[in-house]
Amino acid sequence: MTSSNSRTSEFPIDAYFLDRWSPRAFTDETMDREQMLTILDAAHWAPSSGNNQPWRFIYGLRGTPAFEAILDLLVPGNQRWARNAAALMIIVSKSYRVSSNGEHKPAYTHSYDTGAAWFSVICQAMKLGYHAHGMEGFDKEKAVDVLELPEGFRVEAAAALGRMAAKETLPEDLREREVPSGRKTVSEIAFEGKFSGDP
Repeated sequence: MTSSNSRTSEFPIDAYFLDRWSPRAFTDETMDREQMLTILDAAHWAPSSGNNQPWRFIYGLRGTPAFEAILDLLVPGNQRWARNAAALMIIVSKSYRVSSNGEHKPAYTHSYDTGAAWFSVICQAMKLGYHAHGMEGFDKEKAVDVLELPEGFRVEAAAALGRMAAKETLPEDLREREVPSGRKTVSEIAFEGKFSGDP
């Protein structure tokens, strides 16, 4: 068992995994472009099926038009706190691969691979003293137009990155939710031999 960040694991994992969580309270500090590119460099080394590397990250740094454009895509509830982040991004995946004869074929693992790259974003951000918070709450159809995404790319998620602030900086209704969450037990998500959990 490992304990850190008000969490305790069932098995002796590294505390780094307990320290990772998704805060909403961010300082209004900025992030320089080199730090963002360092974070994205880590992401582009993620594993992918056939080295297809389907992930794409469209980002905006605080204080730039790109940041404001991405902020405008978020639902109002997420805009309330994400406006204080150092950077915002939209995570996109290429849903096809191109065969040797130029034919587009579905890439079954495009979302899976992109999730691995997203976790690399989180890990490198933490190494630099930032936290990341992924979001489903944004206008995905509008994102396709605003970001000028080509056909065959799937909008996966939005994310905010920044340095963590005190929870008292959040709107009052969000403060009680600003704690690292628990998880299901390992026995609820991992099965030896065949699926034996709840649907």
